[in-house]
Amino acid sequence: MADKRDYYEVLGVDRSADANAIKKAYRSLAKKYHPDMNPGDKEAEAKFKEVNEAYAVLSDEEKKAKYDQFGHAAFDPAAGGSGFGADFGGFGDFGDIFSSFFGGGFSSSTGGRRANAPTRGDDIGIRLTITFEEAAFGVKKEVSYNRVQKCTECGGSGAAKGTSAETCRSCNGSGQKRVTQRLGGMQFQSTAPCDACRGTGKVIKNPCSACRGSGSVRGTKSLTVTIPAGIDNGQKIALRGQGCDGRNGGPAGDLIITIQVKPHSVFVREEFDLYCEIPITVAEATLGAEIKIPTLEDPIPYTIPEGTQPGTTFTVRGKGIPYVNNNNRRGDLTFRVNVEIPRGLNEKQKDAMRAFAESCGESNYSKKSGFFKKKKNG
Repeated sequence: MADKRDYYEVLGVDRSADANAIKKAYRSLAKKYHPDMNPGDKEAEAKFKEVNEAYAVLSDEEKKAKYDQFGHAAFDPAAGGSGFGADFGGFGDFGDIFSSFFGGGFSSSTGGRRANAPTRGDDIGIRLTITFEEAAFGVKKEVSYNRVQKCTECGGSGAAKGTSAETCRSCNGSGQKRVTQRLGGMQFQSTAPCDACRGTGKVIKNPCSACRGSGSVRGTKSLTVTIPAGIDNGQKIALRGQGCDGRNGGPAGDLIITIQVKPHSVFVREEFDLYCEIPITVAEATLGAEIKIPTLEDPIPYTIPEGTQPGTTFTVRGKGIPYVNNNNRRGDLTFRVNVEIPRGLNEKQKDAMRAFAESCGESNYSKKSGFFKKKKNG
């Protein structure tokens, strides 16, 4: 017995630990080293056995008392102890113990889920493209998509009309069977899907011709979707219960719609604010003017002050995008003015510009518009 580690050390608890602390430590270690979690790992298998051996003793008050008094010798037949042995006092059916701690079904083939249990349907994701204005003010759209749905021919039972699925005799309808394994002298029991009914608990002798016994078919569904005002590109709308139908009475999945917004020819959006650029003339920038600026509705007048410099920005409050959850509130519209320099002036217009330049004390402008033309002809 000298090569055995102390049971308290194995579980990582003090000798003063109470039953709850011992149980908590055991649960953590048993889950960590369980063979289903570490397939083919001999070291984990050995630790799993060691953890269970320690817990089998320390969880029993009588055995724990003997161990505290005599150590490992209390269960060594050669030492005159109780002859506890390799089966650890009835803990060979460890599958039931482990199941009660972790919800059962720790079988590599089932993953802990019964095949005949209610199962939620899958979610479905689609993309919906809308215009910039539709995103700003909301819209209703018709969408169609493919989904897995309950077979209407058999009502989802998988059995042909006039027949019904029968309870599996192999598992008595549970969909599971017990599997016994021995590891290092210990006996474990776990659950696995019944191979006779594939874990459904039912046997269909006359399958439905429409769904071939599966109880579900692929179909197309159409519905009208309300797109809220203010939604932005890339945002999602979830329609609960509009995805694939569930199985065995489980709920349907969701339809997840990802919104794609077409870019606008004038505006750029940042959250709920709009931005754009507006050209103005030299005269408008110099003398000031009332101009028309675009909005998502109709153009509105705006007064540009005299002496406006190129690149100056102005903000119009409340002319941006409506807030999704509060359409009475809107973002702002900010526009930047670009002063356009005129091209192709005639001589009269150029003379007027020269006179203006001279009145401002400027003298480095081109004196004669025909200078380069004359130079070329000469």
